Amino acid sequence: MINRIYIYGLLAFVLVLYGCNEPEQLPIEQNNETIKIEREPVNVGNEKVKLQTTMGDIVIEMKGDAAPLTVENFIGYVESGFYDGVIFHRVIPGFMIQGGGLTADMQDKQAKAPVKNEFKISNTRGTVAMAKLGNDPDSATCQFFINLVDNGSNLDNQNGGFTVFGKVIEGMEVADKIAQVNTTYRNGMQNVPVEPVIIESTTIINE
Repeated sequence: MINRIYIYGLLAFVLVLYGCNEPEQLPIEQNNETIKIEREPVNVGNEKVKLQTTMGDIVIEMKGDAAPLTVENFIGYVESGFYDGVIFHRVIPGFMIQGGGLTADMQDKQAKAPVKNEFKISNTRGTVAMAKLGNDPDSATCQFFINLVDNGSNLDNQNGGFTVFGKVIEGMEVADKIAQVNTTYRNGMQNVPVEPVIIESTTIINE
């Protein structure tokens, strides 16, 4: 795990002021270097993905026309079963719920290479976007978040904008319910649910 670097003085104040509501994922080491990917997307569109969680089901419709690389990336994780058993590890009422990269015992899962940023759609309520590292627009891998409110004025102007790749079409009430769970500080992270909210399975819905 990459050590956290604490910056003091005015810079620290600026980071707290502007970065406190930025969904970031934990740093992931890949042979001690960050790998970028540039490739053409294949066979992506408006697939629907169901997240079966311990608090209910959430159905997300993909936005392959706006974010083809990101949808391809997400669908790849779904098809491989990567998300089965991970948790929503960062829950902030009135902001968003974030998950996709940690197990119930707060262990990082090994992600694939990052995907290029494709910010086009605003982060409004119900949209699903990729989390990423601060000051690195092209660092999204596996972690994602569901916007609980209209966060466009905040997130659309940070770090190159946060790529929206889907929209909750069923189960937004489940996301709202998850946002109300009790949270704590655990493994160096804030806003972690006291009782794990687990994504038990992810499946592509064929209609």
